[in-house]
Amino acid sequence: MKITPYLTFDGQARDAFTLYQKVLGGDLEMMTFAQAPETEQLPAEHLERIMHASLSLGEFRLMASDTMPGDPACGGGVYEGIKGCSISLHPESIEESPRLFDGLAEDGQVVMPLEKTFWAERFGMLTDRFGVSWMINCEHA
Repeated sequence: MKITPYLTFDGQARDAFTLYQKVLGGDLEMMTFAQAPETEQLPAEHLERIMHASLSLGEFRLMASDTMPGDPACGGGVYEGIKGCSISLHPESIEESPRLFDGLAEDGQVVMPLEKTFWAERFGMLTDRFGVSWMINCEHA
């Protein structure tokens, strides 16, 4: 079994996943609502929202979509952001840690600076500019 984080945005999925691919690498696939069949019932101003995004990083995948007006997945159309979870990255080296941290933290908010802790060579927490919480946890040198 694999577990895949699936994020929901309010029109920022394209920008978020473009940043994530820039910082993390991997193969990015995105599909808009305009590319789906039977789109005539959707508001024209929302057709370029992302219906499905997938960033593949080896055997791991991060996925997402944008909400649509009235979407029951976001409380009937009231998007409240991504809450109550973090995506934890485990870089292979100390040198990779600041690149990941700084790339994701740009225009976001640092919650805990990237530094040595009693459990890791480098650990830091941040919320990116799209409201996604990240932890960088490099356990070995």
